Amino acid sequence: MADWATISSLATAGGTLILASATFASVRSANRAARTAERALLVGLRPVLMPSRLEDPPEKMMWGDGRWATVHGGRGFVEEADGNIYLAMSLRNVGAGIAVLQGWHTDDGTHRADPDHPDPDRFRRQGRDLYVPPGGTSFWQGALRDQDDESYRTIHDAIVTGDSVTIHLLYSDHEGGQRAVSRFSLTPRDDSEWISSVIRHWNLDRDDPR
Repeated sequence: MADWATISSLATAGGTLILASATFASVRSANRAARTAERALLVGLRPVLMPSRLEDPPEKMMWGDGRWATVHGGRGFVEEADGNIYLAMSLRNVGAGIAVLQGWHTDDGTHRADPDHPDPDRFRRQGRDLYVPPGGTSFWQGALRDQDDESYRTIHDAIVTGDSVTIHLLYSDHEGGQRAVSRFSLTPRDDSEWISSVIRHWNLDRDDPR
């Protein structure tokens, strides 16, 4: 005769196993959906900085000491005056989120081919918040005022010899996340203009694509 108690127990165990498998699959699917939604949200907040286009409108800016400069699209500004070195670039944000400039690091053109970016702890903090809207243009500016500073001497020598200048910008989304570093190069032209180009981008808070 059939052992109905055993059959009932096996049926119950089978049903529990099926329910557990379905629950596991549902949880895994929900987790995948949550990760996909999170990535989509982050992409919607992520900035990516590039040089502005040559046809973009000029950007006018002032430093804290009252010095003014106008930087045209796709160009930078490098000038030594009154014992200071003034630096600026016209920027375009090709990402979907607002870019908040956090800091900068500068060097001569020999560092364009370095495989890695400088340590973020070595970046100079911006004196004020600078924002670049998604799909729009704005600018970056900085100044070197200490003539005993190694960076000052390096950029001074580049200006004298007509060499290019390397600038690293550290920036984030408007919530301070998704930090990135972009390496730019400013190359002087015969008419004293400086042409801006981007060399490489790095992600600091997530894996790099390369």
